[in-house]
Amino acid sequence: MTPNDRVRNARKQKGYSQVALADKANVTRQTIGLIEAGKYNPSLKLCLRICYALDKTLDELFWYDEGKFTR
Repeated sequence: MTPNDRVRNARKQKGYSQVALADKANVTRQTIGLIEAGKYNPSLKLCLRICYALDKTLDELFWYDEGKFTR
């Protein structure tokens, strides 16, 4: 599972819409949509805000397994 899938799944498990997560992470809904689509690489600061909003760790949401890392 990719980080964008993990963010989407964690958001849905919390019952948040993209708008609700965006509000909690202080970004636009479009930014959350791009992250979930795998078309935006968030900064470490934004990753942390998303993690805090979803009660997850960086490892849980954004860590790539070494063998599955793609460029």
